[in-house]
Amino acid sequence: SAMGVYRALEEFAKQVGKVCRENGVEDRLKELVQLRCSQINGCAYCMRVHVERAEKAGVTMDELGQLSTWRESGSFTERERAALELAEAHTLIHDDGISDELYNRVGSVLTEQEYVAISWTAISINAFNRLTIAGHYPVPPKQG
Repeated sequence: SAMGVYRALEEFAKQVGKVCRENGVEDRLKELVQLRCSQINGCAYCMRVHVERAEKAGVTMDELGQLSTWRESGSFTERERAALELAEAHTLIHDDGISDELYNRVGSVLTEQEYVAISWTAISINAFNRLTIAGHYPVPPKQG
């Protein structure tokens, strides 16, 4: 059933979270990745969910504001920048794929385990972005 597929996707996301935790990808980094993918895809629903989670993980208002311009911003660590570059490449994979240059550059900063965990995170949030955009999930003004 359709609900069964949705529950499987939720379980997939939980497993991705576990892979992140087991391989040293902290919540802050995971949330930055999920926010950046959701920005690129224009997913208001996932932005709402992950802004709240990012705040809990210690992401500041300034960092949220700088996220779409991370390449020009000094607000992010080298590791965060590598993860964001990889997440963008996954989200826009139809443009350039994952070039050898990107693979090697990101791989020189992230461990192989981190690279894999960030990749799964991008794959997971991109699936949720497509689901919620296509399903017209409502995003009303926030109360309070």
